[in-house]
Amino acid sequence: MEFIDLFSGIGGFRLGLEMAGHKCIGHCEIDKYANKAYYAMHRPKEEEWFAEDIRNIKSEEIPRADIWCFGFPCQDISIAGRQKGLDGARSGLFYKVIELIEGKEEKDRPSILLIENVKNLLSVNGGWD
Repeated sequence: MEFIDLFSGIGGFRLGLEMAGHKCIGHCEIDKYANKAYYAMHRPKEEEWFAEDIRNIKSEEIPRADIWCFGFPCQDISIAGRQKGLDGARSGLFYKVIELIEGKEEKDRPSILLIENVKNLLSVNGGWD
């Protein structure tokens, strides 16, 4: 299957999915140092889709992929964070991913979402998030 690596960091999802035989067709990462590491470790092909800031992406710009994986910023969710949940400025980027999915035609939506498991994800804000 083909996948898109959103909030890619240094590419932990990519490493695991490629080891399982899947193909990365693009990634998105705003941190320049994480991107440097990502390119050094994974050597993405020139034709792979790339976006720097997910806030500036439109649904139609993202190529069709079976899987979207993402480790969206978790500072507002983590037990070490401020506990604002998905209403926080950083963790609220989760909703941007949902917006991007909803903006795609049904046939072009990913069939699988892999989301980084952050301790407190299912219990922050009393589990309402």
